[in-house]
Amino acid sequence: MFQTIAFAVITAVFSAFLDNVTTVLLIGPMTIMLCKTLDINPVPFLLVEIMMSNVGGTATLIGDPPNIMIGSEAGLSFAQFIMVNAPIVVVIMVALLIIFRFMYGRHLAVDEKNRLNIMELSAEDAIIDKALFHKSVVMIVLVAIAFMLHGVFNLETSVIALTAAAVIILISGRDIEVAIEGIEWGTIGFFLGLFMVVGGMEHTGVIEMLGNAIVDATGGNVVLMMIVILWASAILSSILDNIPFVATMIPIIMVMEASGIDVYPLWWALSLGACLGGNGTLVGASANVVLSGIANKEGYNITFMSFTKVAFPLMLVTVALSTIYLLILF
Repeated sequence: MFQTIAFAVITAVFSAFLDNVTTVLLIGPMTIMLCKTLDINPVPFLLVEIMMSNVGGTATLIGDPPNIMIGSEAGLSFAQFIMVNAPIVVVIMVALLIIFRFMYGRHLAVDEKNRLNIMELSAEDAIIDKALFHKSVVMIVLVAIAFMLHGVFNLETSVIALTAAAVIILISGRDIEVAIEGIEWGTIGFFLGLFMVVGGMEHTGVIEMLGNAIVDATGGNVVLMMIVILWASAILSSILDNIPFVATMIPIIMVMEASGIDVYPLWWALSLGACLGGNGTLVGASANVVLSGIANKEGYNITFMSFTKVAFPLMLVTVALSTIYLLILF
């Protein structure tokens, strides 16, 4: 169980300061390799990492795209996200680890011989190109700093990420064609299709209609509106991409602010709901699809239904904890 906790904490912390997808791309293959050496099923570890990547990303301004959008429009700072979101994120992490302990604890027993094999592994031996390793570490640190300061430089995080990718390819001395071949094109194709569907719903006004319905159903009661936005964001973000939903809700909340309503609690409800809702289904967040794709390629199938029947109830638990937290806080 110690390994599960270690992977969970590392994933959550990395996701708070790096993109969720970047985190699972780093942690996922390493997890599968270690589990193969230990002769245990990596799927429980991967499920923990998927959920922790989304939970950890909720804690900071730069951890998840919806937070970046909300922070930019609402004028919320990096420190405010840490003060408001980070405490409940820690509580949620502890709760999920306890639940996973009861769900998978007995399946994580390791043979002593396999444990010794792991202890004999050398991290130094795994690094084939030390010069490239050092360049990559420096680049990751620079990207993390740039993500934190993107508002100061008025740069989109996508520009920062793509620029860093271009620079590391140029200074690596590797064949660009080889690097391109290693891209998960199947996953990218999936997201192209998903964004087309969601874009169509946005263009036809379906998402705006859902947002307006949430506001109308609450009758202007801020506390009730906070709870409705939290749960609606979570449920809808688990089946749709959370970015267009957040993009729709932001102007609605800003109009409410212009009319004199105190919308400060609503921003946090939208942030927690949209980010945590990504854990509901396999298509709820990019990290889910990417890591499941890596697992499937290695022969460990994580299907939509197998993921959803585990993750959706746990997502509801995290949103329930967030509801209690927001009611206490506001």
